[in-house]
Amino acid sequence: MRATSSRTVFCAVIALSLTLLACADTRSREQAGPAEGGAAAVAANPGRAPGQPADPEDHGERPDSAPAEAVAARFPAPPPDAALPQAPAQAPAGARLIEDERNTIDVVRKTQNSVVFITNLQYLRDFFFTSDELVPQGSGSGFVWDDRGHIVTNFHVVAEGVKFMVSLPDQRQVEARLIGRDPTKDIAVLRLSETVAGLAPVAIGTSRGLQVGQKVVAVGNPFGFDHTVTKGIVSALGRTMPGAGGVSIRDMIQTDASINPGNSGGPLLDSSGELIGMNTMIASPSGASSGVGFAVPVDTIRKVVPQIIQYGKVIRPDIGGVTFVRDEVARRSKVEGAVVMEVERGSRAYDQGLRGLYRDSFGRLLVRDVVTGIDQMTIKSYDDLFAALDGYRIGDTVTLTVEREGKPRQVRLPLAGND
Repeated sequence: MRATSSRTVFCAVIALSLTLLACADTRSREQAGPAEGGAAAVAANPGRAPGQPADPEDHGERPDSAPAEAVAARFPAPPPDAALPQAPAQAPAGARLIEDERNTIDVVRKTQNSVVFITNLQYLRDFFFTSDELVPQGSGSGFVWDDRGHIVTNFHVVAEGVKFMVSLPDQRQVEARLIGRDPTKDIAVLRLSETVAGLAPVAIGTSRGLQVGQKVVAVGNPFGFDHTVTKGIVSALGRTMPGAGGVSIRDMIQTDASINPGNSGGPLLDSSGELIGMNTMIASPSGASSGVGFAVPVDTIRKVVPQIIQYGKVIRPDIGGVTFVRDEVARRSKVEGAVVMEVERGSRAYDQGLRGLYRDSFGRLLVRDVVTGIDQMTIKSYDDLFAALDGYRIGDTVTLTVEREGKPRQVRLPLAGND
């Protein structure tokens, strides 16, 4: 009986030991399972975290026994000779430009050897008045007129200068001398002191037929920055701006192309690269570009420059032997018209009875004759008369309407040259 009880206890101990061993093995498998299974899942599905089901529809591991053929059918490999998709070829730089940009670039290239930088030098006496030194007094732009070295610029660029240095497109500096000037139109002509190869005269266009809104390109040297290009449009036509000598510059081109100090004398070009004007002035309280710039029209330049080159000055039609009172003086006297100041004795005008100012018995200066018309045009000032005479040639005969003490009369006179 005792032997049977001992055997029963021994069997129970062995059974308990085996049970404990089985439980320990099961627990170790459960701890190692997620790491091993997670690594396999990550290898098959790189986009999910370890322990996460491979597919929303899966609730456990994909069986290792899945046939390779099924996987290949679901994810077919590309053919060996299939070409990978190529990135689109980048267009050349020129092909990315719009038509307006290409046109502007062409205009600039045409004039790259036609625009120069001008420095105006004056003598400055030192503090002790012992010597004079040449110093820059101002600067501006200019453009090549012909193949003989003539440079056209504004009169105010060279005014009061005694020496002029011209900076060429290749950065060389050449001295130039003043050939002549026309202050009333703000035009001057220089000539290079030596022959320079590589310069190209600007193509001369016309200002007749310009339209408000058409494209323009301004080239110059604002603030000394050489060959600077700005673009804009013709903002208005027929503008009148004050000039030298008490007369106006008429028919000026207004543009919004940026014009700054240093641009004066540079060319204003149309979209074909032809000269249509010369940049001259701006309307700006600060002195910098305000989008309101003005250019002398090329048709005026074409009349003035050849005369300066040939004669050293401009010879205009004129009422020979007659001088006139400045408009500001006439306005103070409340007189409308071109007031005759003096008539040279022996002139055709004197023979026709024109007379100038005179003094009464009290010494007061009084007006005698006032020109109020020329042919069919009304004259309200000397500025009007000066502009009207620009449309005639030397030798033309005109009919003047002259008033004296409120009574008009007609006087016919041939026009003489103003030399």
